[in-house]
Amino acid sequence: MGYARTKKISFERELNVKMKRILTGDRPTGRLHIGHYFGSLKTRLELQENPNYDPYILIADVQALTDNFNNPEKVRKNVREVAIDYLSVGIDPNKTTIYIQSMIPETAELTVYYSNLVTIARLERNPTVKTEIAQKKDIFGESVTYGFLGYPVSQAADITTFEGEIVPVGEDQLPLIEQCREIVRKFNSIYGEVLKEPKALLSNAKRIKGLDGNEKMGKSLGNAIYLSDSEEEITKKVMSAITDPNRIKKDDLGNPDICMVAYYHNLFTSKEDVKAVCEECKAGKRGCVACKKQLAKNIIDTLQPIREKRAYYEAHPEEVDKILQEGTEKARKVAKETMKKVKKAMKLDYFD
Repeated sequence: MGYARTKKISFERELNVKMKRILTGDRPTGRLHIGHYFGSLKTRLELQENPNYDPYILIADVQALTDNFNNPEKVRKNVREVAIDYLSVGIDPNKTTIYIQSMIPETAELTVYYSNLVTIARLERNPTVKTEIAQKKDIFGESVTYGFLGYPVSQAADITTFEGEIVPVGEDQLPLIEQCREIVRKFNSIYGEVLKEPKALLSNAKRIKGLDGNEKMGKSLGNAIYLSDSEEEITKKVMSAITDPNRIKKDDLGNPDICMVAYYHNLFTSKEDVKAVCEECKAGKRGCVACKKQLAKNIIDTLQPIREKRAYYEAHPEEVDKILQEGTEKARKVAKETMKKVKKAMKLDYFD
């Protein structure tokens, strides 16, 4: 028996559902880590259990190609890896539609129409885009590609293709949602009230720091604990985590506030144990090695059910592919209905 079995839901029923549609997703540039888990996946698990919501999760392979255009095999391989991570943490394809971005041509078409409504200057002013371009100097040099500069336009198409009303995001992504809202307002002002204006759902989860103390845990930074890491990998990574640099000997008084091990204890250890860990550290009664070993065990225990599910899906890739195919087919039907309304409003419905 598999962990999840998809149910065929009639498209007519889907169209009549009055739930608010949620649109979120990830770029398939690598396996997901605990930063993704605490930052977005836990929220998605909660939202899919709410009967008022109809969640859609896209695996954004087209967007991944904006800065991985020269490595398509990496993107293709990670589509399934990300899907397995979703299923492993408990995303249920009976409650959440998982689909592949590139398999929805309507989104690409809508991106073209939206590109007429946004100026280059407006894209260059977007704070999120400016920050990410600065981080990609090694890829683009001094001249960014059209595709990367324009990804807020394609993201707006992603959201509105599925009439997404709620978009869960971190605070750094708010400028992208605001740009989507601008595009919707401009489209509706020209062609009539066709599109829904989405709202951002700001996550309460803070960004998880890396093992090295970096404010961001990232695949490219080499400071991440992945949901798929083995017990040995987790232990090795935790043992290398940054601690209080002023604490040399075991009985030196420590400062948990600047220790990454204490930081992760707050995520994976009970409140009572965290309090004891910090008090013993401050009093010089607990060494860093013992503290790290306890943390590694807690992380391993927390991720064990996820790793077990992942092992199942890795052994049954045909089930993963079926879930992706059925989710994408369902998403394509919704996208076609949206595009009918868009093309009618734009006077492009020549043969209907």
